[in-house]
Amino acid sequence: MKSQSTKAATTPRGLGYAMPAEWTPHEATWLAWPHDPVTWPERVPQVERAYVQMIRALAPHERVELLVKDETTKARARDLLRAAGVKDGVRFHDLPTADSWIRDYGPTFVKDAKGDVAMVDWRFNAWGNKYDSLLRDDGIPPKLEGLVGCRRFEVDAVMEGGSIEVDGAGTVLTTEQCLLNANRNPDLGRPEVERLLHDHLGVDRVLWLKEGIVGDDTDGHIDDLARFVDASTIVAAVEDDPGDENYDVLQDNLKRLRSFRNASGRPYHVVELPMPGRVGDEEGRLPASYANFYIANGVVLLPIFGHENDARAEKVLKGLFPRRTIVPIRCEDLVWGMGTIHCVTQQQPATGAQGPT
Repeated sequence: MKSQSTKAATTPRGLGYAMPAEWTPHEATWLAWPHDPVTWPERVPQVERAYVQMIRALAPHERVELLVKDETTKARARDLLRAAGVKDGVRFHDLPTADSWIRDYGPTFVKDAKGDVAMVDWRFNAWGNKYDSLLRDDGIPPKLEGLVGCRRFEVDAVMEGGSIEVDGAGTVLTTEQCLLNANRNPDLGRPEVERLLHDHLGVDRVLWLKEGIVGDDTDGHIDDLARFVDASTIVAAVEDDPGDENYDVLQDNLKRLRSFRNASGRPYHVVELPMPGRVGDEEGRLPASYANFYIANGVVLLPIFGHENDARAEKVLKGLFPRRTIVPIRCEDLVWGMGTIHCVTQQQPATGAQGPT
């Protein structure tokens, strides 16, 4: 059996790596082109249009690494992008995926003080073995290793990128509903999960919210609830209507957020972000949230839903990101797959010394 000191020396943290905050400079954004009609019944063309809008906003600021399942899909994606004026800044990779949720099955990128980037390869079990057909996406990170050309740390534990939110200063925010769920790592309790995060994200502190929003099949991913925008500020999804089924859980999360202290011992500045009301049909509610935005070089991609609160959400983010352009993208169709913009993106940090943010 390895000693604790020997084991630590082989973890990302032991080797000086940590997960950077999302607002730090990116080398690229990874996406997987949508194709599954089961995920988006009768909506794949509409979802493709949302992807075109995302890529058109990203490509002038950072490289887009786009996975496509076959040559036919590549040709269609290229044609749609060219028709939208996107001619540069996108690299296509012939790599079939079961679905497009690369935030969750893709690697978590970490970086050391020298500026070298590595990837953490968690196990992916399709959000607690809910979708057998999607389990094969667990094999994507090893295939990306050669494309990125960096070290890969393989971890024998389930973790999804949408379940963790870091400030880049030693703190990770997550939820009890997801990370302590028996359908993820049933043999790990809270102390063991915290050690896992400590060793592989390079964090010192774990802040726990309780539950996620109604309709979220990921068991409470943090990226629909609360997001760091700097090391002392958190934006939190809040429901205004006391009669809404999300009201109580989001109020509980808000209370917890206001009780938390940052690494300096001061209360966080908590900024409230409205919710977009009920999105769904008579069969159920979908996990629509403005908190599922994505911070990229120069831009922030904001999911909107044709609700009167769209403008309020955009105003909040404009105040939080004065040096970035807020790009609203209609996501009524995308959310039918049970996620939106943050769920389908994965940032790759820029190598080298930290530049302007």
